[in-house]
Amino acid sequence: MENISLFDCHCDTALEIMRSGSSLYENSLHTDLSRGGKYEKYCQVYAIFAHDDFEENYRRSLTYLKGQLELHKDKVSLCRDTKDIAKAAMEGKCAAVISAEGAELLGCNIDRIEGAKAEGISSINITWNYENALSGTNAEATDKGLTEKGKAFVKKCFETKIAVDVSHISDPGFWDIAEMGHPFYASHSNSRAVCGHKRNLTDDQFKAIVDCGGIAGMNMYSEFVGENAKISDVIKHIDRFLKLGGEKNIAIGADFDGCDSLPEGIAGVQDMYKIYDELIRLGYGKELADDIFYNNAYRFYEKILG
Repeated sequence: MENISLFDCHCDTALEIMRSGSSLYENSLHTDLSRGGKYEKYCQVYAIFAHDDFEENYRRSLTYLKGQLELHKDKVSLCRDTKDIAKAAMEGKCAAVISAEGAELLGCNIDRIEGAKAEGISSINITWNYENALSGTNAEATDKGLTEKGKAFVKKCFETKIAVDVSHISDPGFWDIAEMGHPFYASHSNSRAVCGHKRNLTDDQFKAIVDCGGIAGMNMYSEFVGENAKISDVIKHIDRFLKLGGEKNIAIGADFDGCDSLPEGIAGVQDMYKIYDELIRLGYGKELADDIFYNNAYRFYEKILG
């Protein structure tokens, strides 16, 4: 892994370590700083997420995560922009970025966006699986797009330099955001043409992401990769998006610690190099592999955060 860098756009590790009181540096989950730190450069986006008691659990998870970042500050830095990410890499540290998965964590309140930014939130999923005041989702109210409140909320995110994440949103909600003409991303979503799960992106949706200069993070959850998932199936999703002109728009969004099954051969962050190696073996080239694994996500965040 010495010559491989990894920028993972999504994991749910923050909730899991808070629940168990375990360490961000070393644990038995899918990802930790010890294993991720073996990559040449390692940036991890930690999603703050809750199934219920949204605002209380948002506060608890964020506080616990920040406490772990402070405890292990010799190994990791909280990063608010790409200058911070680059500085962490130069210092040999892991770079930690924080996202909020589901605007219900902020009460769907537009007045809390600037405060979230000040607390270190760099990205917001407009929805998780639950319909909220802003939009329907791929699991609930699937035909409901952005409400007027949702449009105002998304616009405020753009103005506040917070990345807007469309993973989990309804198809109509996706297109409402696309029509706003600002770069956005799907942090952990695969190709619906390869695996027909509604959580994945249609070809037209991915092309809209390409057109706006966004990215889609390849999700390792087997349910979104395909039946009896293997590394070769992950490559199929990458290849599909490449055929749609996505060389600069494919990233990694592994969904570690937010899923209960992974492709054969992938047990956690320590195994992600196998996908990189397979891309090289198949002749995709080092430049493309480096872009998918790190550079595309870095450039997207640079565009949004500075």
